[in-house]
Amino acid sequence: MWPCITICRPLLLKLRSRYAFSKDTRQTLVSPSKLIFRPSASCTGVGKKWTRPTGYDTGLKTYNSLTKQKEPLILAQEGIATWYSCGPTVYDHAHLGHACSYVRFDIIQRVLSRVFGINVIHVMVITDIDDKIIRRALEKSVSPTVLARMYEEEFKNDMLALKVLPPAVYLRVTENIPQIVAFIEGIIRNEHAYATKQGDVYFDIGSIGDRYGKLMGAGDATGEPGDREKRDSRDFALWKASKPQEPSWESPWGKGRPGWHIECSTIASSVFGSQLDIHSGGIDLAFPHHENEIAQCEAYHQCGQWGNYFLHSGHLHLKGSAEKMSKSLNNYITIKDFLESYSANEFRMFCLLTKYRSAIDYSDASLNEARSSLATITAFTHDAQAYMRGQLQCPAVEEGALWERLAETKANVVRALADDFDTPRVVNAIMSLVYHGNRHLQPITKPDRSPRSPAVFGAFLAYIREVFEVLGVDLLDRKGAHSVDSSGTLENVVEQLARFRSDVRAFALSVQDTPPGEPTHASPSPCSEKLPLLKACDTLRKDLASMGVHIRVSVCVCQWRLLQGGRGRQSYSVSFIKIVKH
Repeated sequence: MWPCITICRPLLLKLRSRYAFSKDTRQTLVSPSKLIFRPSASCTGVGKKWTRPTGYDTGLKTYNSLTKQKEPLILAQEGIATWYSCGPTVYDHAHLGHACSYVRFDIIQRVLSRVFGINVIHVMVITDIDDKIIRRALEKSVSPTVLARMYEEEFKNDMLALKVLPPAVYLRVTENIPQIVAFIEGIIRNEHAYATKQGDVYFDIGSIGDRYGKLMGAGDATGEPGDREKRDSRDFALWKASKPQEPSWESPWGKGRPGWHIECSTIASSVFGSQLDIHSGGIDLAFPHHENEIAQCEAYHQCGQWGNYFLHSGHLHLKGSAEKMSKSLNNYITIKDFLESYSANEFRMFCLLTKYRSAIDYSDASLNEARSSLATITAFTHDAQAYMRGQLQCPAVEEGALWERLAETKANVVRALADDFDTPRVVNAIMSLVYHGNRHLQPITKPDRSPRSPAVFGAFLAYIREVFEVLGVDLLDRKGAHSVDSSGTLENVVEQLARFRSDVRAFALSVQDTPPGEPTHASPSPCSEKLPLLKACDTLRKDLASMGVHIRVSVCVCQWRLLQGGRGRQSYSVSFIKIVKH
Protein backbone atom coordinates (compact mmCIF):
# COMPACT_ATOMS: atom_id res chain seq x y z
CA MET A 1 0.00 0.00 0.00
CA TRP A 2 1.28 3.46 -0.82
CA PRO A 3 2.46 5.67 2.04
CA CYS A 4 -0.14 8.34 1.32
CA ILE A 5 -2.93 6.03 2.46
CA THR A 6 -1.75 6.19 6.04
CA ILE A 7 -1.92 10.01 6.10
CA CYS A 8 -5.15 10.41 4.14
CA ARG A 9 -7.30 11.83 6.90
CA PRO A 10 -5.03 14.61 8.21
CA LEU A 11 -3.98 15.55 4.70
CA LEU A 12 -7.60 15.66 3.54
CA LEU A 13 -8.55 17.91 6.45
CA LYS A 14 -5.62 20.19 5.64
CA LEU A 15 -6.62 20.41 1.98
CA ARG A 16 -10.26 21.01 2.82
CA SER A 17 -9.35 23.75 5.27
CA ARG A 18 -7.25 25.46 2.62
CA TYR A 19 -9.55 25.14 -0.35
CA ALA A 20 -13.07 23.99 0.46
CA PHE A 21 -13.87 25.80 3.68
CA SER A 22 -12.20 29.17 3.28
CA LYS A 23 -14.15 32.41 3.78
CA ASP A 24 -13.89 33.09 0.07
CA THR A 25 -15.91 30.04 -0.86
CA ARG A 26 -18.36 30.49 2.05
CA GLN A 27 -18.73 26.78 2.85
CA THR A 28 -19.31 25.37 6.30
CA LEU A 29 -18.24 22.13 7.93
CA VAL A 30 -21.11 21.21 10.22
CA SER A 31 -19.84 17.85 11.47
CA PRO A 32 -17.12 15.32 10.70
CA SER A 33 -19.62 13.18 8.80
CA LYS A 34 -21.77 15.69 6.95
CA LEU A 35 -21.02 18.73 4.86
CA ILE A 36 -23.31 21.58 3.90
CA PHE A 37 -22.06 23.33 0.76
CA ARG A 38 -22.80 26.97 0.09
CA PRO A 39 -22.64 28.55 -3.36
CA SER A 40 -19.62 30.69 -4.12
CA ALA A 41 -19.36 33.94 -6.01
CA SER A 42 -15.86 33.08 -7.25
CA CYS A 43 -17.06 30.99 -10.21
CA THR A 44 -16.72 32.60 -13.61
CA GLY A 45 -18.21 32.16 -17.05
CA VAL A 46 -21.57 32.54 -18.69
CA GLY A 47 -23.33 29.86 -20.73
CA LYS A 48 -21.14 27.55 -22.78
CA LYS A 49 -18.48 30.11 -23.58
CA TRP A 50 -15.15 29.47 -21.87
CA THR A 51 -13.87 32.37 -19.84
CA ARG A 52 -10.14 32.84 -19.54
CA PRO A 53 -9.32 32.50 -15.82
CA THR A 54 -7.77 35.29 -13.82
CA GLY A 55 -4.70 34.49 -11.80
CA TYR A 56 -1.15 33.31 -12.42
CA ASP A 57 -0.08 32.84 -16.06
CA THR A 58 2.38 29.93 -16.12
CA GLY A 59 3.66 30.73 -19.61
CA LEU A 60 2.56 27.25 -20.74
CA LYS A 61 -0.10 26.33 -23.24
CA THR A 62 -2.30 23.26 -22.99
CA TYR A 63 -5.07 21.82 -25.11
CA ASN A 64 -8.37 22.46 -23.36
CA SER A 65 -11.25 20.15 -24.26
CA LEU A 66 -13.66 22.96 -23.31
CA THR A 67 -12.44 25.11 -26.21
CA LYS A 68 -11.00 22.44 -28.54
CA GLN A 69 -7.75 24.39 -28.84
CA LYS A 70 -4.59 25.27 -26.95
CA GLU A 71 -5.04 27.89 -24.26
CA PRO A 72 -2.65 29.68 -21.88
CA LEU A 73 -2.48 27.75 -18.61
CA ILE A 74 -3.57 30.21 -15.92
CA LEU A 75 -3.80 29.02 -12.33
CA ALA A 76 -5.85 30.52 -9.52
CA GLN A 77 -2.80 30.68 -7.24
CA GLU A 78 0.81 31.21 -8.22
CA GLY A 79 2.83 28.02 -8.08
CA ILE A 80 -0.15 25.79 -7.22
CA ALA A 81 -2.30 23.67 -9.53
CA THR A 82 -5.43 21.99 -8.15
CA TRP A 83 -5.95 18.77 -10.10
CA TYR A 84 -8.76 16.23 -9.90
CA SER A 85 -8.78 12.93 -11.78
CA CYS A 86 -11.26 10.11 -12.09
CA GLY A 87 -9.75 6.99 -10.60
CA PRO A 88 -10.63 3.37 -11.34
CA THR A 89 -13.89 1.53 -10.81
CA VAL A 90 -12.39 -1.37 -8.89
CA TYR A 91 -14.22 -4.46 -10.09
CA ASP A 92 -11.49 -6.13 -12.19
CA HIS A 93 -7.80 -6.05 -13.10
CA ALA A 94 -6.43 -2.77 -14.48
CA HIS A 95 -5.28 -3.04 -18.10
CA LEU A 96 -2.93 -1.19 -20.44
CA GLY A 97 -5.67 1.20 -21.56
CA HIS A 98 -5.88 2.44 -17.98
CA ALA A 99 -2.09 2.41 -17.62
CA CYS A 100 -1.63 4.56 -20.72
CA SER A 101 -3.88 7.30 -19.35
CA TYR A 102 -2.39 7.29 -15.84
CA VAL A 103 1.22 7.22 -17.09
CA ARG A 104 0.59 10.07 -19.54
CA PHE A 105 -0.90 12.32 -16.87
CA ASP A 106 1.83 11.31 -14.44
CA ILE A 107 4.33 12.60 -17.01
CA ILE A 108 2.48 15.94 -17.25
CA GLN A 109 2.34 16.34 -13.47
CA ARG A 110 6.07 15.59 -13.20
CA VAL A 111 6.80 18.21 -15.85
CA LEU A 112 4.67 20.84 -14.12
CA SER A 113 6.35 20.27 -10.76
CA ARG A 114 9.95 19.51 -11.73
CA VAL A 115 10.42 21.71 -14.80
CA PHE A 116 8.10 24.64 -14.14
CA GLY A 117 8.07 24.65 -10.33
CA ILE A 118 4.32 24.18 -9.91
CA ASN A 119 3.07 22.29 -6.86
CA VAL A 120 0.41 19.92 -8.20
CA ILE A 121 -2.21 19.02 -5.59
CA HIS A 122 -3.72 15.90 -7.10
CA VAL A 123 -6.81 14.19 -5.73
CA MET A 124 -8.18 10.92 -7.12
CA VAL A 125 -11.44 9.13 -6.39
CA ILE A 126 -11.73 5.37 -6.05
CA THR A 127 -15.16 4.21 -7.23
CA ASP A 128 -15.84 1.35 -4.85
CA ILE A 129 -19.61 1.10 -5.33
CA ASP A 130 -21.08 0.69 -8.79
CA ASP A 131 -23.34 -1.57 -10.85
CA LYS A 132 -20.31 -3.46 -12.21
CA ILE A 133 -18.89 -4.02 -8.73
CA ILE A 134 -22.22 -5.33 -7.48
CA ARG A 135 -22.61 -7.73 -10.43
CA ARG A 136 -19.05 -9.04 -10.11
CA ALA A 137 -19.43 -9.51 -6.34
CA LEU A 138 -22.57 -11.59 -6.90
CA GLU A 139 -20.73 -13.70 -9.48
CA LYS A 140 -17.87 -14.35 -7.08
CA SER A 141 -20.11 -14.74 -4.01
CA VAL A 142 -18.23 -12.09 -2.05
CA SER A 143 -19.32 -8.75 -0.64
CA PRO A 144 -18.89 -5.68 -2.86
CA THR A 145 -16.63 -4.18 -0.21
CA VAL A 146 -14.25 -7.15 -0.20
CA LEU A 147 -14.13 -7.23 -3.99
CA ALA A 148 -13.50 -3.48 -4.26
CA ARG A 149 -10.72 -3.49 -1.65
CA MET A 150 -8.97 -6.38 -3.39
CA TYR A 151 -8.90 -4.69 -6.80
CA GLU A 152 -8.12 -1.30 -5.29
CA GLU A 153 -4.97 -2.72 -3.72
CA GLU A 154 -4.04 -4.39 -7.00
CA PHE A 155 -4.51 -1.10 -8.87
CA LYS A 156 -2.21 0.73 -6.48
CA ASN A 157 0.44 -1.98 -6.82
CA ASP A 158 0.16 -1.72 -10.62
CA MET A 159 0.70 2.04 -10.44
CA LEU A 160 3.76 1.51 -8.23
CA ALA A 161 5.15 -0.97 -10.74
CA LEU A 162 4.64 1.58 -13.53
CA LYS A 163 6.35 4.31 -11.43
CA VAL A 164 3.22 6.47 -11.36
CA LEU A 165 3.41 8.95 -8.49
CA PRO A 166 0.49 8.60 -6.05
CA PRO A 167 -1.98 11.48 -5.65
CA ALA A 168 -1.94 13.62 -2.54
CA VAL A 169 -4.91 11.58 -1.36
CA TYR A 170 -7.24 8.82 -2.53
CA LEU A 171 -10.91 9.23 -1.60
CA ARG A 172 -13.34 6.32 -1.69
CA VAL A 173 -16.94 6.90 -2.67
CA THR A 174 -18.29 4.76 0.17
CA GLU A 175 -16.47 6.91 2.73
CA ASN A 176 -18.08 10.09 1.39
CA ILE A 177 -21.78 9.15 1.31
CA PRO A 178 -22.90 11.89 3.78
CA GLN A 179 -21.10 14.50 1.67
CA ILE A 180 -22.74 13.17 -1.49
CA VAL A 181 -26.20 13.32 0.10
CA ALA A 182 -25.55 16.92 1.20
CA PHE A 183 -24.38 17.85 -2.30
CA ILE A 184 -27.54 16.39 -3.86
CA GLU A 185 -29.66 18.30 -1.36
CA GLY A 186 -27.91 21.49 -2.45
CA ILE A 187 -28.69 20.83 -6.12
CA ILE A 188 -32.33 20.19 -5.24
CA ARG A 189 -32.47 23.46 -3.24
CA ASN A 190 -31.16 25.27 -6.31
CA GLU A 191 -34.00 23.67 -8.32
CA HIS A 192 -31.75 21.65 -10.64
CA ALA A 193 -32.76 18.16 -9.43
CA TYR A 194 -35.92 16.33 -8.38
CA ALA A 195 -36.87 13.20 -6.47
CA THR A 196 -39.34 10.57 -7.69
CA LYS A 197 -41.88 8.54 -5.75
CA GLN A 198 -39.65 5.48 -6.07
CA GLY A 199 -36.85 7.24 -4.15
CA ASP A 200 -34.61 8.07 -7.11
CA VAL A 201 -33.15 11.55 -7.62
CA TYR A 202 -32.45 12.89 -11.12
CA PHE A 203 -30.57 15.91 -12.39
CA ASP A 204 -32.93 18.21 -14.32
CA ILE A 205 -31.04 19.01 -17.54
CA GLY A 206 -33.83 21.27 -18.75
CA SER A 207 -33.30 23.54 -15.74
CA ILE A 208 -29.88 24.71 -17.01
CA GLY A 209 -31.03 25.41 -20.56
CA ASP A 210 -28.36 25.58 -23.25
CA ARG A 211 -25.51 25.48 -20.73
CA TYR A 212 -25.52 21.66 -20.94
CA GLY A 213 -23.02 20.19 -23.39
CA LYS A 214 -19.86 22.23 -22.81
CA LEU A 215 -17.55 19.38 -23.76
CA MET A 216 -19.36 17.41 -26.42
CA GLY A 217 -22.46 19.47 -27.24
CA ALA A 218 -26.02 18.58 -26.33
CA GLY A 219 -27.37 17.74 -29.78
CA ASP A 220 -26.53 14.03 -29.77
CA ALA A 221 -26.83 13.49 -26.04
CA THR A 222 -28.73 10.36 -25.11
CA GLY A 223 -29.99 9.71 -21.62
CA GLU A 224 -29.56 6.87 -19.19
CA PRO A 225 -32.26 4.22 -18.87
CA GLY A 226 -34.63 5.21 -16.11
CA ASP A 227 -38.17 5.19 -14.81
CA ARG A 228 -41.14 6.93 -16.39
CA GLU A 229 -41.02 9.77 -13.89
CA LYS A 230 -37.99 11.34 -15.57
CA ARG A 231 -38.82 14.78 -16.96
CA ASP A 232 -36.32 14.46 -19.83
CA SER A 233 -34.76 11.35 -21.33
CA ARG A 234 -31.34 12.99 -20.85
CA ASP A 235 -31.83 13.40 -17.08
CA PHE A 236 -29.33 11.27 -15.16
CA ALA A 237 -29.38 9.70 -11.70
CA LEU A 238 -27.90 11.43 -8.70
CA TRP A 239 -29.30 8.87 -6.25
CA LYS A 240 -30.56 5.36 -6.97
CA ALA A 241 -33.25 3.78 -4.80
CA SER A 242 -32.26 0.60 -3.00
CA LYS A 243 -32.71 -2.76 -4.74
CA PRO A 244 -32.55 -6.27 -3.24
CA GLN A 245 -29.02 -7.62 -2.64
CA GLU A 246 -27.44 -4.19 -3.14
CA PRO A 247 -25.56 -2.09 -0.57
CA SER A 248 -27.53 0.96 0.51
CA TRP A 249 -27.33 4.04 2.73
CA GLU A 250 -29.92 6.22 4.42
CA SER A 251 -30.96 9.45 2.72
CA PRO A 252 -33.86 11.94 2.78
CA TRP A 253 -35.30 10.01 -0.21
CA GLY A 254 -35.02 6.57 1.38
CA LYS A 255 -32.33 3.93 1.28
CA GLY A 256 -30.17 3.88 -1.82
CA ARG A 257 -26.74 4.62 -3.26
CA PRO A 258 -25.09 7.37 -5.33
CA GLY A 259 -25.26 7.64 -9.08
CA TRP A 260 -21.98 7.49 -11.01
CA HIS A 261 -21.35 11.17 -11.83
CA ILE A 262 -22.27 12.74 -8.49
CA GLU A 263 -19.35 11.14 -6.66
CA CYS A 264 -16.72 13.11 -8.58
CA SER A 265 -18.54 16.43 -8.35
CA THR A 266 -18.94 16.02 -4.60
CA ILE A 267 -15.43 14.85 -3.82
CA ALA A 268 -13.72 17.43 -6.03
CA SER A 269 -15.82 20.18 -4.42
CA SER A 270 -15.20 18.85 -0.91
CA VAL A 271 -11.45 19.30 -1.37
CA PHE A 272 -11.09 22.22 -3.78
CA GLY A 273 -14.33 24.13 -3.36
CA SER A 274 -16.08 25.91 -6.21
CA GLN A 275 -13.12 26.37 -8.55
CA LEU A 276 -10.85 23.73 -10.05
CA ASP A 277 -7.77 24.34 -12.18
CA ILE A 278 -7.39 21.01 -13.99
CA HIS A 279 -9.59 17.94 -14.47
CA SER A 280 -8.18 14.92 -16.30
CA GLY A 281 -9.27 11.55 -17.62
CA GLY A 282 -9.48 9.35 -20.70
CA ILE A 283 -11.32 10.76 -23.71
CA ASP A 284 -14.02 8.12 -23.24
CA LEU A 285 -14.99 9.88 -19.98
CA ALA A 286 -15.67 13.25 -21.65
CA PHE A 287 -19.27 12.22 -22.28
CA PRO A 288 -21.33 11.59 -20.35
CA HIS A 289 -19.24 11.53 -17.19
CA HIS A 290 -17.30 14.79 -17.32
CA GLU A 291 -20.17 16.56 -19.05
CA ASN A 292 -22.46 15.65 -16.19
CA GLU A 293 -19.85 16.56 -13.58
CA ILE A 294 -19.74 20.06 -15.02
CA ALA A 295 -23.53 20.34 -15.01
CA GLN A 296 -23.77 19.20 -11.38
CA CYS A 297 -21.02 21.46 -10.05
CA GLU A 298 -22.20 24.57 -11.86
CA ALA A 299 -25.78 23.89 -10.78
CA TYR A 300 -24.68 23.45 -7.19
CA HIS A 301 -22.20 26.31 -7.00
CA GLN A 302 -24.45 28.52 -9.17
CA CYS A 303 -21.62 29.55 -11.44
CA GLY A 304 -20.83 29.52 -15.13
CA GLN A 305 -17.39 27.85 -15.05
CA TRP A 306 -16.37 25.33 -12.42
CA GLY A 307 -13.41 23.58 -14.04
CA ASN A 308 -11.05 25.77 -16.04
CA TYR A 309 -9.16 23.09 -18.00
CA PHE A 310 -10.20 19.60 -19.02
CA LEU A 311 -7.35 17.40 -20.25
CA HIS A 312 -8.18 14.13 -22.00
CA SER A 313 -5.81 11.35 -23.02
CA GLY A 314 -6.28 9.41 -26.24
CA HIS A 315 -7.38 5.79 -26.47
CA LEU A 316 -5.01 2.84 -26.61
CA HIS A 317 -5.83 0.62 -29.59
CA LEU A 318 -4.60 -2.81 -30.50
CA LYS A 319 -2.66 -2.48 -33.76
CA GLY A 320 -5.01 -2.80 -36.74
CA SER A 321 -8.16 -2.33 -34.68
CA ALA A 322 -10.35 0.77 -34.51
CA GLU A 323 -11.65 -0.31 -31.11
CA LYS A 324 -10.12 0.94 -27.89
CA MET A 325 -8.67 -1.53 -25.41
CA SER A 326 -11.40 -2.18 -22.84
CA LYS A 327 -12.81 -4.79 -20.51
CA SER A 328 -16.24 -4.69 -22.12
CA LEU A 329 -14.72 -5.68 -25.48
CA ASN A 330 -12.54 -8.34 -23.84
CA ASN A 331 -9.53 -7.20 -25.87
CA TYR A 332 -7.29 -6.07 -23.05
CA ILE A 333 -3.89 -6.95 -21.61
CA THR A 334 -3.52 -6.62 -17.85
CA ILE A 335 -0.70 -4.50 -16.47
CA LYS A 336 0.66 -7.46 -14.54
CA ASP A 337 0.82 -9.64 -17.66
CA PHE A 338 2.42 -6.86 -19.67
CA LEU A 339 5.20 -6.41 -17.13
CA GLU A 340 6.15 -10.06 -17.56
CA SER A 341 7.47 -9.18 -21.03
CA TYR A 342 8.35 -5.50 -20.89
CA SER A 343 9.64 -3.08 -18.28
CA ALA A 344 8.02 0.02 -16.81
CA ASN A 345 10.73 2.11 -18.50
CA GLU A 346 9.83 0.65 -21.89
CA PHE A 347 6.12 1.32 -21.41
CA ARG A 348 6.78 4.89 -20.33
CA MET A 349 9.01 5.47 -23.36
CA PHE A 350 6.21 3.98 -25.48
CA CYS A 351 3.88 6.64 -24.05
CA LEU A 352 6.45 9.42 -24.51
CA LEU A 353 6.72 8.73 -28.24
CA THR A 354 3.18 10.04 -28.88
CA LYS A 355 1.31 13.13 -27.71
CA TYR A 356 -0.76 12.47 -24.60
CA ARG A 357 -4.07 13.38 -26.28
CA SER A 358 -3.46 11.26 -29.38
CA ALA A 359 -4.69 7.73 -29.88
CA ILE A 360 -1.89 5.22 -29.65
CA ASP A 361 -1.48 1.81 -31.33
CA TYR A 362 -0.23 -1.06 -29.21
CA SER A 363 1.92 -3.64 -30.97
CA ASP A 364 5.18 -5.51 -30.52
CA ALA A 365 6.73 -3.23 -33.16
CA SER A 366 5.81 -0.05 -31.25
CA LEU A 367 7.09 -1.51 -27.97
CA ASN A 368 10.30 -2.61 -29.65
CA GLU A 369 10.77 0.93 -30.95
CA ALA A 370 10.61 2.17 -27.36
CA ARG A 371 13.00 -0.57 -26.25
CA SER A 372 15.41 0.26 -29.06
CA SER A 373 15.42 3.96 -28.14
CA LEU A 374 16.33 3.13 -24.55
CA ALA A 375 19.05 0.72 -25.72
CA THR A 376 20.54 3.44 -27.95
CA ILE A 377 20.67 5.86 -25.03
CA THR A 378 22.18 3.23 -22.73
CA ALA A 379 24.84 2.29 -25.31
CA PHE A 380 25.77 5.94 -25.74
CA THR A 381 25.97 6.35 -21.96
CA HIS A 382 28.47 3.53 -21.61
CA ASP A 383 30.54 4.61 -24.62
CA ALA A 384 30.71 8.16 -23.26
CA GLN A 385 31.73 6.86 -19.83
CA ALA A 386 34.41 4.70 -21.44
CA TYR A 387 35.72 7.77 -23.29
CA MET A 388 35.75 9.78 -20.05
CA ARG A 389 37.80 7.02 -18.35
CA GLY A 390 40.31 7.03 -21.18
CA GLN A 391 39.33 3.51 -22.20
CA LEU A 392 37.94 4.54 -25.61
CA GLN A 393 40.30 6.26 -28.02
CA CYS A 394 38.63 8.63 -30.50
CA PRO A 395 39.66 11.38 -32.92
CA ALA A 396 39.77 14.96 -31.67
CA VAL A 397 36.32 16.15 -30.52
CA GLU A 398 34.71 19.37 -31.75
CA GLU A 399 34.06 20.45 -28.19
CA GLY A 400 32.65 23.89 -28.94
CA ALA A 401 30.07 22.46 -31.34
CA LEU A 402 28.97 19.92 -28.74
CA TRP A 403 28.48 22.58 -26.06
CA GLU A 404 26.37 24.58 -28.50
CA ARG A 405 24.35 21.48 -29.36
CA LEU A 406 23.68 20.84 -25.66
CA ALA A 407 22.50 24.42 -25.06
CA GLU A 408 20.23 24.24 -28.11
CA THR A 409 18.76 20.94 -26.93
CA LYS A 410 17.99 22.35 -23.49
CA ALA A 411 16.09 25.27 -25.02
CA ASN A 412 14.20 23.00 -27.42
CA VAL A 413 13.15 20.65 -24.61
CA VAL A 414 11.70 23.47 -22.49
CA ARG A 415 9.87 24.93 -25.51
CA ALA A 416 8.39 21.54 -26.35
CA LEU A 417 7.20 20.90 -22.79
CA ALA A 418 5.67 24.38 -22.56
CA ASP A 419 3.73 23.69 -25.77
CA ASP A 420 1.07 21.25 -24.52
CA PHE A 421 3.66 18.88 -23.02
CA ASP A 422 4.95 17.72 -26.41
CA THR A 423 6.97 14.68 -25.32
CA PRO A 424 7.64 13.33 -28.87
CA ARG A 425 9.56 16.53 -29.59
CA VAL A 426 11.47 16.10 -26.35
CA VAL A 427 12.47 12.52 -27.18
CA ASN A 428 13.49 13.58 -30.71
CA ALA A 429 15.66 16.36 -29.26
CA ILE A 430 17.38 13.93 -26.89
CA MET A 431 17.92 11.31 -29.60
CA SER A 432 19.43 14.00 -31.83
CA LEU A 433 21.79 14.92 -28.98
CA VAL A 434 22.77 11.26 -28.63
CA TYR A 435 23.34 11.01 -32.40
CA HIS A 436 25.69 13.99 -32.42
CA GLY A 437 27.50 12.66 -29.36
CA ASN A 438 27.96 9.25 -31.00
CA ARG A 439 29.45 10.88 -34.09
CA HIS A 440 32.39 11.97 -31.94
CA LEU A 441 32.82 8.59 -30.23
CA GLN A 442 34.09 6.59 -33.19
CA PRO A 443 36.95 4.38 -31.99
CA ILE A 444 40.31 4.53 -33.75
CA THR A 445 42.70 1.61 -34.14
CA LYS A 446 45.80 3.48 -33.02
CA PRO A 447 45.85 5.98 -30.17
CA ASP A 448 46.98 9.49 -31.06
CA ARG A 449 47.86 12.55 -29.02
CA SER A 450 44.74 14.55 -29.91
CA PRO A 451 43.32 16.68 -27.07
CA ARG A 452 40.51 14.99 -25.19
CA SER A 453 37.18 16.57 -24.08
CA PRO A 454 35.64 14.40 -21.35
CA ALA A 455 33.76 17.23 -19.61
CA VAL A 456 31.31 17.86 -22.45
CA PHE A 457 30.31 14.19 -22.50
CA GLY A 458 29.81 14.32 -18.75
CA ALA A 459 27.45 17.26 -19.30
CA PHE A 460 25.61 15.31 -22.01
CA LEU A 461 25.10 12.33 -19.71
CA ALA A 462 24.00 14.45 -16.74
CA TYR A 463 21.43 16.32 -18.81
CA ILE A 464 20.02 13.23 -20.54
CA ARG A 465 19.66 11.48 -17.19
CA GLU A 466 18.02 14.57 -15.68
CA VAL A 467 15.43 14.85 -18.48
CA PHE A 468 14.42 11.23 -18.26
CA GLU A 469 14.28 11.31 -14.46
CA VAL A 470 11.82 14.21 -14.77
CA LEU A 471 9.74 12.13 -17.19
CA GLY A 472 9.82 9.09 -14.89
CA VAL A 473 12.31 6.94 -16.83
CA ASP A 474 15.16 5.61 -14.70
CA LEU A 475 18.14 5.24 -17.04
CA LEU A 476 20.18 3.78 -14.20
CA ASP A 477 17.59 1.01 -14.00
CA ARG A 478 18.45 0.28 -10.39
CA LYS A 479 15.86 -2.47 -10.11
CA GLY A 480 17.12 -4.21 -13.23
CA ALA A 481 20.72 -3.84 -12.15
CA HIS A 482 19.83 -5.32 -8.77
CA SER A 483 18.18 -8.30 -10.45
CA VAL A 484 21.43 -9.01 -12.33
CA ASP A 485 23.63 -8.59 -9.27
CA SER A 486 23.48 -5.60 -6.96
CA SER A 487 27.10 -6.06 -5.83
CA GLY A 488 28.46 -6.02 -9.37
CA THR A 489 29.90 -9.54 -8.94
CA LEU A 490 28.65 -10.75 -12.31
CA GLU A 491 30.14 -7.73 -14.08
CA ASN A 492 33.50 -8.33 -12.38
CA VAL A 493 33.51 -12.03 -13.30
CA VAL A 494 32.79 -11.26 -16.95
CA GLU A 495 35.51 -8.59 -17.00
CA GLN A 496 38.10 -11.00 -15.63
CA LEU A 497 37.03 -13.67 -18.12
CA ALA A 498 37.28 -11.22 -21.03
CA ARG A 499 40.69 -10.05 -19.81
CA PHE A 500 41.94 -13.65 -19.52
CA ARG A 501 40.68 -14.44 -23.04
CA SER A 502 42.35 -11.28 -24.36
CA ASP A 503 45.68 -12.26 -22.76
CA VAL A 504 45.50 -15.82 -24.11
CA ARG A 505 44.62 -14.59 -27.59
CA ALA A 506 47.48 -12.08 -27.56
CA PHE A 507 49.90 -14.84 -26.56
CA ALA A 508 48.57 -17.13 -29.29
CA LEU A 509 49.02 -14.41 -31.90
CA SER A 510 52.55 -13.57 -30.79
CA VAL A 511 55.37 -14.61 -33.15
CA GLN A 512 58.72 -15.98 -32.06
CA ASP A 513 61.85 -14.10 -33.07
CA THR A 514 63.58 -15.56 -36.16
CA PRO A 515 66.91 -17.17 -35.27
CA PRO A 516 70.02 -15.63 -36.93
CA GLY A 517 70.77 -17.03 -40.39
CA GLU A 518 67.17 -18.21 -41.04
CA PRO A 519 64.98 -16.52 -43.69
CA THR A 520 62.39 -13.98 -42.43
CA HIS A 521 58.80 -14.47 -43.60
CA ALA A 522 56.96 -11.44 -45.02
CA SER A 523 53.80 -12.29 -43.06
CA PRO A 524 54.72 -14.15 -39.91
CA SER A 525 51.97 -16.34 -38.46
CA PRO A 526 51.48 -18.06 -35.12
CA CYS A 527 53.17 -21.38 -34.70
CA SER A 528 50.98 -24.43 -35.10
CA GLU A 529 51.21 -25.29 -31.40
CA LYS A 530 49.28 -22.11 -30.57
CA LEU A 531 46.43 -22.59 -33.04
CA PRO A 532 44.29 -24.59 -30.55
CA LEU A 533 44.48 -21.58 -28.21
CA LEU A 534 43.09 -19.29 -30.92
CA LYS A 535 40.36 -21.81 -31.70
CA ALA A 536 39.46 -22.02 -27.99
CA CYS A 537 39.28 -18.21 -27.79
CA ASP A 538 36.91 -18.09 -30.77
CA THR A 539 34.75 -20.85 -29.30
CA LEU A 540 34.56 -19.03 -25.96
CA ARG A 541 33.58 -15.81 -27.75
CA LYS A 542 30.72 -17.56 -29.57
CA ASP A 543 29.53 -19.33 -26.42
CA LEU A 544 29.52 -16.11 -24.45
CA ALA A 545 27.56 -14.36 -27.22
CA SER A 546 24.78 -16.92 -26.90
CA MET A 547 24.58 -16.03 -23.20
CA GLY A 548 24.44 -12.27 -23.78
CA VAL A 549 28.14 -11.37 -23.47
CA HIS A 550 29.40 -9.87 -26.73
CA ILE A 551 33.14 -9.38 -27.22
CA ARG A 552 34.44 -7.06 -29.94
CA VAL A 553 38.16 -7.08 -30.68
CA SER A 554 40.18 -4.32 -32.39
CA VAL A 555 43.89 -3.74 -32.75
CA CYS A 556 44.25 -1.84 -29.49
CA VAL A 557 41.44 -3.00 -27.27
CA CYS A 558 38.98 -5.76 -26.49
CA GLN A 559 35.50 -4.38 -25.80
CA TRP A 560 32.81 -6.48 -24.18
CA ARG A 561 29.11 -5.90 -23.56
CA LEU A 562 26.97 -7.70 -21.04
CA LEU A 563 23.44 -7.69 -22.42
CA GLN A 564 20.46 -8.23 -20.13
CA GLY A 565 17.67 -10.17 -21.79
CA GLY A 566 14.12 -8.81 -21.85
CA ARG A 567 11.88 -10.91 -19.63
CA GLY A 568 9.93 -13.50 -21.53
CA ARG A 569 11.43 -12.87 -24.99
CA GLN A 570 14.70 -13.12 -26.91
CA SER A 571 15.61 -9.45 -27.17
CA TYR A 572 18.21 -7.56 -25.18
CA SER A 573 19.16 -4.16 -23.91
CA VAL A 574 22.69 -3.09 -23.08
CA SER A 575 23.50 -3.23 -19.38
CA PHE A 576 27.29 -2.87 -19.19
CA ILE A 577 30.16 -2.06 -21.54
CA LYS A 578 33.78 -2.51 -20.57
CA ILE A 579 37.00 -2.13 -22.50
CA VAL A 580 40.03 -4.29 -21.76
CA LYS A 581 43.36 -2.99 -23.09
CA HIS A 582 45.73 -5.47 -24.66
